[in-house]
Amino acid sequence: MEKHKTTGLVLEHMGSKKKTGHIEKFLKKADKAIDEGIKKADKVLEEAVEFGEMAAGQAKKTSFELRRKAEKESEKIKKKGVARLNEGILAAKKKTSNVEDDLKTLEKLGKLKKSGILTEKEFQEKKKKILARI
Repeated sequence: MEKHKTTGLVLEHMGSKKKTGHIEKFLKKADKAIDEGIKKADKVLEEAVEFGEMAAGQAKKTSFELRRKAEKESEKIKKKGVARLNEGILAAKKKTSNVEDDLKTLEKLGKLKKSGILTEKEFQEKKKKILARI
């Protein structure tokens, strides 16, 4: 930083070098105090920058960890969703195949009734049970 030239400016303004004793000492103290203040401000600024860098680093690390956790959770949710869809598809296929099997069974029962192996009453009882499942 540029050193303050307060002393010289004040003396020029006063126009006389005879009155310099006390004023010059005071102005030198003032310059010294200003320089110390600038040094302290620079130090505080350096510390603030260092702290900011640390905070940014921590934020980056935390962001990375949160992103990893979110990705893992997303994968878990996707797997659960796929598993549930597969369960639903399997249940639908099972239900459909059961209906098809039941319809085939009804056809066979009809043929057994026509051939006289089943009575009308037996056929109606079996038919009622099968239709109740569908």
